Amino acid sequence: MEIRFEKRAVLKEKPDFEHLGFGKYFTDYMFVMNYDDHHWHDARIIPYAPIHMDPASMVLHYAQETFEGLKAYKTSQGEILLFRPEMNARRMMNSNQRLCMPLIPEKDFVEAIEALVRIEKDWIPSKKGTSLYIRPFMFASEAGVGVHASESYQFVIIASPSASYYKNGLEPVKIYVEDEYVRAVIGGTGNVKCGGNYASSIIAQSKAKKLGYDQVLWLDGIERKYVEEVGTMNVMFVIDGSVYTAPLTGSILPGVTRDSILHILKDQHIEVKEEKLDIDFLMEAAQEGRLSEAFGCGTAALITPIGELLYKDQNVIINDHKIGQITHLLYDTLSSIQWGEAEDIYGWTRRVK
Repeated sequence: MEIRFEKRAVLKEKPDFEHLGFGKYFTDYMFVMNYDDHHWHDARIIPYAPIHMDPASMVLHYAQETFEGLKAYKTSQGEILLFRPEMNARRMMNSNQRLCMPLIPEKDFVEAIEALVRIEKDWIPSKKGTSLYIRPFMFASEAGVGVHASESYQFVIIASPSASYYKNGLEPVKIYVEDEYVRAVIGGTGNVKCGGNYASSIIAQSKAKKLGYDQVLWLDGIERKYVEEVGTMNVMFVIDGSVYTAPLTGSILPGVTRDSILHILKDQHIEVKEEKLDIDFLMEAAQEGRLSEAFGCGTAALITPIGELLYKDQNVIINDHKIGQITHLLYDTLSSIQWGEAEDIYGWTRRVK
């Protein structure tokens, strides 16, 4: 793919890499590519700037938009690593297909990311726990207010040097179980990464915050009884030594971190049960002390221990608000691979040269 580069006259002042937060600062450049007349064209890396958009752009009215999230890591030897970008490419193709949007070939998706990362290599922090968060997204740009699939789109990649998603890092979070609103149903868009899924989840997140909780645990949209996922993460529970997680039946996101964890657990000979998990069974297991660990997993947060659950009027503490053994094992194993500290026996990392 031919990528045009437009140099910025004056580079931005970089933020303090010791106090980054998450998604607050953005690099000097962004990747942009246009789609119309049934093909992608004009791939370019240009100075980061506002996007010109017609007020009638269809994304603003009908939410034809998809996105991804992945990271670039800088090792102690100065190498730059991506983690399983091919999976993000394939997942975005699945999302685009569901929303009747054009596909971007896996090769072009990865090539565009690598091209931007090469240029922005000085923006990648090197302290463990930090990374360059990469946000590819696509939106409908055709101007019109009739409901149909757009005929023109823009694909954009922006990047942000970031620390942990949760400000307290690996400190266990408190989770509120939502039983009024639903996130997704089978046949909907729960298994794709589109903005509408997140917009509709904000009301429950607001409820959780008012109650003093960090995140929302969603139940299934039909029976309102089976555990699905946390607002920004897949979720797993260790009950009687086995790891339980919701199956990929169409209403939860097939997470890259989730998939990686399942591989590691299998190799550690830890039993995994991908099956429906009744919230009453979960709360009972917690009250009886059989729920020994719980954690969320996703690209932004990697592994996030869960120390407390609130469901209706029941409140349970998990592992005395401490990080469990399996949670620690998974965090150490994954983070060591991502930061190039351990041998990548799975072939998950991709060096940006």
